[in-house]
Amino acid sequence: MDRGVPCSTLKFGSGAALISIVCGAANPPLRFRSNSAAFAFDSSLQLTRKAFRVDCDSFMKKLRVGVVGVGHIGSNHARLYGEIPSAEFAAVYDVDLVRGQAIGTKFGAAPTKSLDEFMDMVDAASVATPTNTHYEVARALLARGKHLLVEKPITDNTPHASKLAELAANKGLILQVGHVERFNPVLSALEKHLTHPRFIEAHRLSPYPDRSTDIGVVLDLMIHDLEVILHFVRSPVQSIDAVGVPVLSRSEDIANARLRFENGCVANVTSSRISPERMRKIRVFQEDAYLSLDYQNQSGEIYRRAWGRITRDKVDIERDEPLKRQLTSFIECASTGREPRVSGFQATAALELAVEITKRIQL
Repeated sequence: MDRGVPCSTLKFGSGAALISIVCGAANPPLRFRSNSAAFAFDSSLQLTRKAFRVDCDSFMKKLRVGVVGVGHIGSNHARLYGEIPSAEFAAVYDVDLVRGQAIGTKFGAAPTKSLDEFMDMVDAASVATPTNTHYEVARALLARGKHLLVEKPITDNTPHASKLAELAANKGLILQVGHVERFNPVLSALEKHLTHPRFIEAHRLSPYPDRSTDIGVVLDLMIHDLEVILHFVRSPVQSIDAVGVPVLSRSEDIANARLRFENGCVANVTSSRISPERMRKIRVFQEDAYLSLDYQNQSGEIYRRAWGRITRDKVDIERDEPLKRQLTSFIECASTGREPRVSGFQATAALELAVEITKRIQL
């Protein structure tokens, strides 16, 4: 190293694991610094006796995570963060301070009285507030350098979604979006058999909810299937036919969309939140097989043509809780910098399609 030439600070990792290597003019020693330990090197780059003592446990301090918005969905994030050993569940914040206190106490995290106080206590966070608040909350957290898992839909409009994705990318932060079906073991099993989908049919039905009624069923439920289908097909949408009906709310409560892609694949997607029963199924038809999978029961079958007849086999699925898998993956991404399975840009593409379907319904 030419010690007469200044060089900049190099940083690796984030939060408690942030490491900086600082080298400057000829006289100061090379310094190696982490958020929990520091070292000094002499001109021969040997560790000097004045180096700080290293506390290995401190150096490997866990990522501090928290939850903003601890209603129905956010409280499940809180429950699972309290169970995941790879992170420290540090704080919760909710505009309903009584609710925040109760959830924080129940799952072992500090309840905070403001978003600013919350941000001082975490390195990464889940945002599970109402959809129309996602943009402002997420933007504030990203501006403070926090890695984020934002519940779907990422925002209620595509310009805001794009801005969040760009902000995270520019700051080198993880922005993952909660399309939880991508972590369902059913989907992993399906992808093992996926070749060239020609027709996809998805049904997602549920009784009327006591939450998320600020958005229609397309943004509430159908967007799960839209994101999965975009991931499978990987081709631009060529045409959209859509219909929807409001029944108990101002926006559509039941909807159907037929999508045709440039590569010839067709998808038929139905979503309802006024059904007497719950259903979450996807069927994929391709030249060599037909796959029928049930997200809810984590089961599935594959039908193949062989020796002039149709064979049926059960799909081997290792059952697990999708949300826990999603949060564990988020912690890993925030700790290592690995690209999330559903990034802000991918979620924006799904939102753009969902918004276009909604516009067709409203024509």
